[in-house]
Amino acid sequence: MAEKRVGRNTIIFSQCPSFVATATTVGKKEGEGPLAKYFDQVIQDPLYGESTWEKAESKMLLEAVQKVLQKANYTFDQIHFMFSGDLLNQLTASSFAAREIPVPFYGLFGACSTFTEGLALGGMAVDGGFAQRVLVGASSHYQTAERQFRYPTELGVQKPPTAQRTVTAAGVVILEQGGPGPYLTAATIGRVIDMGINDPMDMGSAMAPAAVHTIVQHFQDTGRKPDYYDVIVTGDLASVGKNLAEDLLKKEGYDVTDRYTDCGILIYKPDADTQAGGSGCGCSAAVFCSYFYPLLQEGKYQRILLVSTGALMSPTSYQQGETIPAIAHAVAVERDYPDGVG
Repeated sequence: MAEKRVGRNTIIFSQCPSFVATATTVGKKEGEGPLAKYFDQVIQDPLYGESTWEKAESKMLLEAVQKVLQKANYTFDQIHFMFSGDLLNQLTASSFAAREIPVPFYGLFGACSTFTEGLALGGMAVDGGFAQRVLVGASSHYQTAERQFRYPTELGVQKPPTAQRTVTAAGVVILEQGGPGPYLTAATIGRVIDMGINDPMDMGSAMAPAAVHTIVQHFQDTGRKPDYYDVIVTGDLASVGKNLAEDLLKKEGYDVTDRYTDCGILIYKPDADTQAGGSGCGCSAAVFCSYFYPLLQEGKYQRILLVSTGALMSPTSYQQGETIPAIAHAVAVERDYPDGVG
């Protein structure tokens, strides 16, 4: 059997799981952004016909799951596990959606790193032979996050330029053994990094060091250089965190300027009044599933390193004066099956 671990933090899949299909549901503001034409469904009402925003977020995730199964022409009986998470207490968006999904369920919390956390774990399940086929998803919602983490939206609190807007979105993929690709080829699991930042209105600065740590670890573990990838994409550092990450990577000897972007920057127009850009579990999930995945299929990109980033704080930890620990997980997605693997 091929060695699956390399270096300190990285897994090289020996039977690379294949992406089969993706699906996305996003909110009105996201549907007004530059990626609008790529989303499967845009909802116009944040309540989405429900009595609460939380129910609306669950409904968005459920419909994305139903859509991806429809695209892949699979039934629930053909899915062995579902990995999903969100930002809400006790993962209610995912768990309540899972009530309607007759599939064994893993609820994940990695804050906004949840999507690549799910891809890594789902990939291990498929590569290890524990599942033929899995669902991986993540969701977030502007109003549910504001209610839980910030201020009532009715209060109209002004935000500084470093703040980010939680993306209203759900993104879901199906991974399976032996599919046509693109392929999940590697995953670098991040560790918790805390640089002492305690401002919840500046998540980008808190998360950037974690993203850099994981990216550098990925290069060291695999022996790859930035030019192995056509694009390196962080999940939701937005403009403030992205600039900081670029500077920190240069100090580590890696200049990624010509191939680095961020989902939190891509999802909104520059004049959309979203401060530094987007954030949330659904940010990297929706942008990858709707935009980058088709580019891999079409051959416009051959290799992508996706690095979702999360701030592991809670309202209670902030009120108790804690700083903001952060984490980032990276996954390599390649159009063609790598030589010498499997």
